Amino acid sequence: MSAAPKVIVTRRLPASVEAALRERFDVELSRRDEPTNAEGLQRVLGQADGLLSTVTDRLTAEVLAAYPIRTRIIANFGVGYENIDLPAAQAHEIVVTNTPDVLTDCTADLAMTLILMTMRRAGEGERELRSGRWLGWRPTHLMGARVAGKVLGLVGMGRIARALARRAHHGFGMRVLCFDPSPPSPVELAAVGAEPRATLAALLAESDVVSLHCPSTPATRGMMNAARLAQMKPGAFLINTARGDVVVDDAVIAALKSGHLAGAGLDVFRGEPNIDRRYLGLENAVLLPHLGSATRETREAMGFRAIENLAAFFDGRTVPDRVV
Repeated sequence: MSAAPKVIVTRRLPASVEAALRERFDVELSRRDEPTNAEGLQRVLGQADGLLSTVTDRLTAEVLAAYPIRTRIIANFGVGYENIDLPAAQAHEIVVTNTPDVLTDCTADLAMTLILMTMRRAGEGERELRSGRWLGWRPTHLMGARVAGKVLGLVGMGRIARALARRAHHGFGMRVLCFDPSPPSPVELAAVGAEPRATLAALLAESDVVSLHCPSTPATRGMMNAARLAQMKPGAFLINTARGDVVVDDAVIAALKSGHLAGAGLDVFRGEPNIDRRYLGLENAVLLPHLGSATRETREAMGFRAIENLAAFFDGRTVPDRVV
């Protein structure tokens, strides 16, 4: 009987997922639950047949240049995989997988949460109440923006954006616009009540609230810069549950301070967890610590999806979520 494949996990995972890993593999689980540095990742690549990584693990070309590499598959815990240099992985004949589909609904829920919190100034209200500064109900107190009937613009129209469109249009009576260089079919758009726009500029000009749902790529990094924000309606809102580097922090902060943006709801940040601390002083910014997929059900499903990818690879079966 052959030995079980050696799998190393870089972060703590839900208990049920760790138990399943123990049953299936010769597994080394994380106990420190901290990001693994480049040296640590190179050690892992030399010791593990499979690596179960997370989006906090920077598997760069330099890290993957470690020799010798024993690892034959990297199962990334997350739908994104920009933390992995895919050409370098291919060059070393390492299979890379992700965990799509299972986090769609929860991330869409979180985006809708940010829309509601930001437009209705819920973060400001809770801080006021908790600090003992609330003086009671009054007609002009913390007046936000009505959500029903507003125009929501979606930048990117993948699974999460479509799930948000369904919630916003059918649940909250919002008109939904979208921009995506490779949009879904007209039938798919009609099902979620979304209207396509040919350019990003057109979408920004019409939208009361803009929600970002695009991956981090050379084309999208820094996309929401000062020029793009200037194309948005005065008093509009910006929501980001995609990736932190899609926005330019200087530009967003300036727009929030000037009032050109009435508010921003942010779940992701450049350089997490070391965010731009100027955001902390802005009452019109709702800030969450990357909670998009943070439900028990979703994080367990992500873990089991990663396990299935690892098991399929080592069993010689077709790997369901292969990226490269």
